[in-house]
Amino acid sequence: MQLRILGCSGGIAESLRTTSLLLNDEVLIDAGTGVGDLSLASMLLVEHIFLTHSHMDHIASIPLLLDSVFDRIETPVVIHGLPETLQALQAHVFNNVVWPDFSVLPSPRNPVMRYQVMAPGEIFLYEDYTIEMIPVNHIVPGVGYRVQTLDKAFAFSGDTTTNDHFWAALNQRERLDLLIVEAAFPDQDIDICRRAGHYCPRLLAEDLGKLEHRPEIYISHAKPGAELAIFEQCKKHILDQRINLLSSGARFTL
Repeated sequence: MQLRILGCSGGIAESLRTTSLLLNDEVLIDAGTGVGDLSLASMLLVEHIFLTHSHMDHIASIPLLLDSVFDRIETPVVIHGLPETLQALQAHVFNNVVWPDFSVLPSPRNPVMRYQVMAPGEIFLYEDYTIEMIPVNHIVPGVGYRVQTLDKAFAFSGDTTTNDHFWAALNQRERLDLLIVEAAFPDQDIDICRRAGHYCPRLLAEDLGKLEHRPEIYISHAKPGAELAIFEQCKKHILDQRINLLSSGARFTL
């Protein structure tokens, strides 16, 4: 499986895109502004979108993606997420005020998108890999995902702060080769992290102590302008594991 990072920033600026991960060509985990760098031909290949939560930086491209492929796709794009996440999309985005309701367009029998509720712990089988939803601790209901290929596994934390569920779920599985985990703010903003449901390097280091695996770790979701400070603090606190700073455009083979 090919994993391509379309976006991994906590905000936007020149060359910075918000969160979206592309699995092979057909599956997105989150659909932030990074989706806009795909060609129209690539957008037409997307069949499933798995959402971590309802915040704008993780869903921003869904309306425009669907609008771009509206008259070209043959089967609906399936949007997977927690009930609360999908309800937020229905109520606040696809409500015929902010954006047309593509779950009934061009017709209720032939829509361009459909919703698929997913529960924490549920595992979705797609081709030759699985996608497992894992609960996390964010200011709105949120999840991370673990993806298992034939002989490799990676996990993505989504947006979260201190919790036990994510790490316990990863420990229950046999292997973890790659971990993409957020650290949104530097340590001096630890109070903001606790209130907003994010990690800073210190809080992340504490939770990584719960992980029994030793994967390659990539830090994502850093606020624009604070990336290097956050990364240096991560290296200071996390001494027994290999830490990298994730960047848009990165590719991994799993």
